[in-house]
Amino acid sequence: MPVTQTLRNGAWRVVELITTPVVPADYLDVIAPLRNPNVLRARVEAVRHETDKAVTLELRPGRNWQPHQPGQYVRLGVDVDGVRLWRAYSVSSAAGRTDGRFTVTVNEVADGVVSSYLRKHARRGMLLTLDLPAGDFLLPATRPAKALFVTAGSGITPVMGMLRSAVHELPDVVVVHSARTKEDVVFGSELRDLAAKGHIRLIERHTRADGRLKAADLAELVPDLFERETWACGPGEMLDALAEHWADAGAEDRLHVERFRPTVLVAGDGGTVAFERSGVETEVPPGVTILDAGEAAGQLMPSGCRMGICFKCVLPMREGIIRDVRDGAVTTVTELDEPVLIQTCISASAGPCRIDA
Repeated sequence: MPVTQTLRNGAWRVVELITTPVVPADYLDVIAPLRNPNVLRARVEAVRHETDKAVTLELRPGRNWQPHQPGQYVRLGVDVDGVRLWRAYSVSSAAGRTDGRFTVTVNEVADGVVSSYLRKHARRGMLLTLDLPAGDFLLPATRPAKALFVTAGSGITPVMGMLRSAVHELPDVVVVHSARTKEDVVFGSELRDLAAKGHIRLIERHTRADGRLKAADLAELVPDLFERETWACGPGEMLDALAEHWADAGAEDRLHVERFRPTVLVAGDGGTVAFERSGVETEVPPGVTILDAGEAAGQLMPSGCRMGICFKCVLPMREGIIRDVRDGAVTTVTELDEPVLIQTCISASAGPCRIDA
């Protein structure tokens, strides 16, 4: 090892000893939040409005990010009025960008707190909490000879990620997309350009003029319907109807669907915390941290500074709702979400919680 590197490493260890339990990485997290190896964040680098209701966010992910596969989604933690709300959004950009960035496209929904907030307030420089990509709404490694994508509304977003990544690898593609009007079609100009160049056959249905797309309509629109490997994303009623239609034809193994169902948890004060692996369960009073309550109940708890700085107390929460005792920020995780790492030393239960410990 070169002498200069040895001296540098030695100096860094001395600084860590002096500042323990707060290490230099903790101070750097204040000025370089994407560096933190324990909390994955993303910075908004650009905001692009797709329609009156949809906005695309270009995100630069932080340390320990893992690139997505086309069709996958990420969960974003967005702080709205002091409450951290988690929502899942499909990645709409092509996979493998050389700049390491990716995009999500948010379509505002009625009474959608997070989607409305992001459409109205997302700005360059905004920090969001982030989870790793997830989901199995994917193209197979061996691309199908014939592909069909059936989407409605924001259901086009994962499909756009697939098309941007692999349309050149798909010899025969039909896209059936439904939106309220022509102007409401997210990525409308890009889809129409792909169709004009012969890369896809695009069938647009505008519900204001044409009515809702029905499963029975597809046989007329796509005569070789059941010969195609099909991916569908959109409202639950549409997906249920498609699943029934494909099952009746004995072709259910050719239909792949993606569903997102929001679940609302209401924050209270205190609650039951269950440590699933050990079987320990304890009732946590309001304002008592999960770390303190767990130790009092006999649960073996990792810990360090006990001030929310060193991240040695972090454990995965599978489901539940917690409140940060420092600023009151609320974080929720539903049974449909991936587990979220929480700092037990500064987190109090705001309802029932399930901890992976």
